[in-house]
Amino acid sequence: MSNFPLAIEVTPSIRFGDGCPLALIAGPCVIESEEHVHRMAAAIAEIAGPFIFKASFDKANRTSVTAYRGPGLAEGLRILAGVKVAGHAVLTDIHEPWQAAPAAEVADILQIPAFLCRQTDLLTEAGRTGRVVNLKKGQFVSPQDFRHAAEKVASTGNSKILLTERGSSFGYNNLVVDMRGLPMMRSFGWPVVFDATHSVQLPGGAGSASGGQPQFIETLSRAAVAAGVDGLFVEVHADPEKALSDGANALRLDRLGALLRRLRALDALVKSADFQ
Repeated sequence: MSNFPLAIEVTPSIRFGDGCPLALIAGPCVIESEEHVHRMAAAIAEIAGPFIFKASFDKANRTSVTAYRGPGLAEGLRILAGVKVAGHAVLTDIHEPWQAAPAAEVADILQIPAFLCRQTDLLTEAGRTGRVVNLKKGQFVSPQDFRHAAEKVASTGNSKILLTERGSSFGYNNLVVDMRGLPMMRSFGWPVVFDATHSVQLPGGAGSASGGQPQFIETLSRAAVAAGVDGLFVEVHADPEKALSDGANALRLDRLGALLRRLRALDALVKSADFQ
């Protein structure tokens, strides 16, 4: 068996697995405005080159009922369609089975939130669209058990699946990342992505919102890339203190370039023939 999972192509210039260079998924947690989305997408592309733009049209699992959730499905997909017209691949998450088909008309990748990774109807509807499906591993799911979620999607005949690690619950209001889980999940045959920003989240750690420890984003990212992940997921914001969702664990935009340079150099070493 190859050391690498089979490649999944999102665009001709963005592929996960099969020893391809580290792929990047990046963007703000939620769509804050149409102008903000386009500004962030252009800025990330200038820093990173080809990447997958991530933003949610609805954050249905916010800590507080009063927290900002996003513009909703119709308006959110309209805004994300504009991002595609601008030349960027797009990822967005869905929360209910009926959202899969309309979201797939715009998004290149449908994402299943961690809290919903065992919802069979949601997984199979996402799989039936034929789009790439990014499964976030639930904070309550072990790496070896996560295979069952992927197999639900694969049961539809869709093998374009990404498995994303985002930390496991460790007591109250805290997450840890077990790096052993990354090669465990890669052994299933699907590419593995590391979510560097949700892994430093402190769920509910700020009372009515989640806190975070962004100072550890690079530390965990380096460890994950050294373990051989196929992609990096990072929520990025120009001004995290003013972000409308998950600002406490977001990476500041002006730090993205240096982080990517170091991670890409490490990724090239790990995937080189001499290192295998």
